[in-house]
Amino acid sequence: MRNYIERKRVLVTGGAGFLGSHLIDRLLERGDEVICADNLFTGSKRNLEHLRSHPRFEFLRHDITFPLYVEVDLIYNLACPASPIHYRHDPVQTTKTSVHGAINMLGLAKRLGARIFQASTSEVYGDPSVHPQTEDYWGNVNPVGTRSCYDEGKRCAETLFFDYHRQHGLDIRVARIFNTYGPRMHPNDGRVVSNFIMQALQGQDITLYGNGEQTRSFCYIDDLVDGVLRFMDTPSGEDGAPGFPGPINLGNPDELTIGQLAEQVIRLTNSSSKLVFRPLPPDDPIRRRPDIARAREHLGWEPKVTLEEGLRRTIAYFEQCRVGYAHHA
Repeated sequence: MRNYIERKRVLVTGGAGFLGSHLIDRLLERGDEVICADNLFTGSKRNLEHLRSHPRFEFLRHDITFPLYVEVDLIYNLACPASPIHYRHDPVQTTKTSVHGAINMLGLAKRLGARIFQASTSEVYGDPSVHPQTEDYWGNVNPVGTRSCYDEGKRCAETLFFDYHRQHGLDIRVARIFNTYGPRMHPNDGRVVSNFIMQALQGQDITLYGNGEQTRSFCYIDDLVDGVLRFMDTPSGEDGAPGFPGPINLGNPDELTIGQLAEQVIRLTNSSSKLVFRPLPPDDPIRRRPDIARAREHLGWEPKVTLEEGLRRTIAYFEQCRVGYAHHA
């Protein structure tokens, strides 16, 4: 644990979500004080229940499309619905969260002189024509499709972060996060890992879209949080100048097809589920895999948890959730 002098006061927006709650755990473990700001649109207090009486943790129910006035040393901006089911539910609010939320958090960071992290996404690459995706690739994004509220919202947020960096000398860190999974995922968020696990545990048919040959790369949550912390902990430049701003890809470069993922989930759950195929949703990327050379160079980071081990831990969590929900029913 850090001593009192080294302790930081940290704001995590979207901290009641999947990624945010794991990040908060790690920040508290190393001795920081944490303020979590979340409007609970997709986040859940269940993810923070174990922190209710923690002396260095504070929860604020707040929507970052409105200004927030707190005193902190570091800001992690994670607030935004991150699964298609959730961000399509209110697409205008999704864009406002990415854009207005970024403006509000950047304004706060500027006022405080605080370093700020932006959780961007591999969705900024759209349906990529370059494979694997490097940070220099500008993307292939539909600006008027059903996914645009998220894709373009995050792209605009990156623009704002880098303009604040250039115009105001703000110390920013922008990470493009690829598919991440693990305990505390929302069981009904429509993402492929949670979908497959829930369907397999319930003995339902596993739904694949398209022919199941589209690819993804899956990073376990512990590895992802480690990368985020390493990035934010990279030192500033000489004479207090801002450090390396990114963008940096954070994800697992091990690529597999959605069909292979489904088969692995069936095996690990000992399920009798069968595969069924449905039409591919519009603008769904065919291939997605990060080039993490920049993360290796600047952060000395790469994922360590294998997909099989990560899936075992995630399946155990969903099994526990099912027992818990059944007990309270």
